[in-house]
Amino acid sequence: MQDLAVSIRDQIISYVPRNIGEIIDRHPVCLWESLEEIRLRLGRPLALHGRQGDLFLDSRGAAVAAAEAYRPGREDLEQALHLISSASLYAFEQELRCGYITIPGGHRVGLCGQAVLEQGRVARLKHITGLNYRIAREINGAALPYVRYFIDYRRRRVRHSLIISPPRCGKTTFLRDLARLISDGVPELGFSGFKVGMVDERSELAGSFQGEPQLNVGHCTDVLDACPKAEGMMMLLRSMGPQVIVTDEIGLEEDVRAMEEVIHAGVAVIATVHAGTLEELRARPGLRRLMQMHIFERVLFLGRSRGPGTVERIIDPRSGKVVYGGSDV
Repeated sequence: MQDLAVSIRDQIISYVPRNIGEIIDRHPVCLWESLEEIRLRLGRPLALHGRQGDLFLDSRGAAVAAAEAYRPGREDLEQALHLISSASLYAFEQELRCGYITIPGGHRVGLCGQAVLEQGRVARLKHITGLNYRIAREINGAALPYVRYFIDYRRRRVRHSLIISPPRCGKTTFLRDLARLISDGVPELGFSGFKVGMVDERSELAGSFQGEPQLNVGHCTDVLDACPKAEGMMMLLRSMGPQVIVTDEIGLEEDVRAMEEVIHAGVAVIATVHAGTLEELRARPGLRRLMQMHIFERVLFLGRSRGPGTVERIIDPRSGKVVYGGSDV
């Protein structure tokens, strides 16, 4: 764990303004073991967020109340932008339009400021006033106890599946590891693996930097990075011959239409969606249609009852039977 903390620290600290990096480095390196976010907000408290909550630091690196914390200035934010963009923001126009820049290691720096609109759509951001360094963590093996529920051994295929949960419950981490296992195979289950296509619209699943995945998504996984989900699914279907397509956080009508096309082409789909219950899932028009069509064969619910990433239950939505966890629905 200490080695991992050092690795994460080394990946991120060179992209943080020097004086803020020095403030953070006054804490033991074990801080990085549970650190999830570093937030720089113009004129507001420097905040580090981890599993234990928010930590505010003063200029000496001491933990203090928010009112006493170091407050990043314009020079801090300009230096941060210079570092994360390799001194050329123009080269990152597409990322700026999406509100983030990915740095080596798969970590993402979210950006807030003033949106510049062209024809009613966000063209770029200017006057950046907030940065959020979001630390990417992969947990190899997170999905291993559950992968067998997603495989139809009799027909040698992967089941169409949804992973649902409220925000910050580990959907992306679980989906990434599930994709890795489906791609690499699981010898102890007699499962040799499939060709996986991954549409990573927000560069979170594979954590790609300059198109190269920084996180382990499997040997037989092709990643389409920073591409809209609906368009990406169709591109993969036409060009890469996947047996399974994986994508994160569906919800738009065009996402649902693309999923239908993929499924009708005989390709399995695994995706995540924000929802807490089946009722919330069915309340979303596009997804309700898919549920009524009995497309999905497995729905996995993630929660926090035993910490983030807890698999609460897995159901067969066609029958309402629970195949893992609590009572039938």
